[in-house]
Amino acid sequence: MTLKSLTLAALLALPLAAQAEVRDASVAMQVAPAVDLNRYLGTWYEIARFPNKFERGCTNVTATYAMRDDGDISVANACTKGGTTEVIEGKAWVVDTAKLKVTFVPWLGNIAAGDYWILDLKSNYSMAVVGAPKGDFGWILARKPTLSNADTDRALGVFAANGYDTTQLEWVQH
Repeated sequence: MTLKSLTLAALLALPLAAQAEVRDASVAMQVAPAVDLNRYLGTWYEIARFPNKFERGCTNVTATYAMRDDGDISVANACTKGGTTEVIEGKAWVVDTAKLKVTFVPWLGNIAAGDYWILDLKSNYSMAVVGAPKGDFGWILARKPTLSNADTDRALGVFAANGYDTTQLEWVQH
């Protein structure tokens, strides 16, 4: 598939990308008090996610963040489907301390950008909980492909405190 057809497919899929809500939006969402972006950069393993169409069937999911020359952040999400690893690249930018916008169709700017809020972050940057205020997305991320029971419980507690229905989480195989 050419880059032009991939872009067209992504544009056509935007209306379909809307997900079922997994969060009670009446609950005020709390974000991490501070994020050192330089420490946040690097590769994260997706431990769990709320169901979404663009990750359906994905295993071995990672997200790699790096600083771009223009001050924005490059995003490379990789997943394995049917034995083949697929990578999609995008960009992110900081809106507020723990609030970012992410897009995989950068030439559309804010129109195709989604919220990426860091709800919790361990002080050693080994685990993060990420969500979106509309309640359509959420992830548990870690620097390793597994997470301790204590960190898993912590992440579930953060989601629950932010109005998420944690019974809907999908656990990612690595």
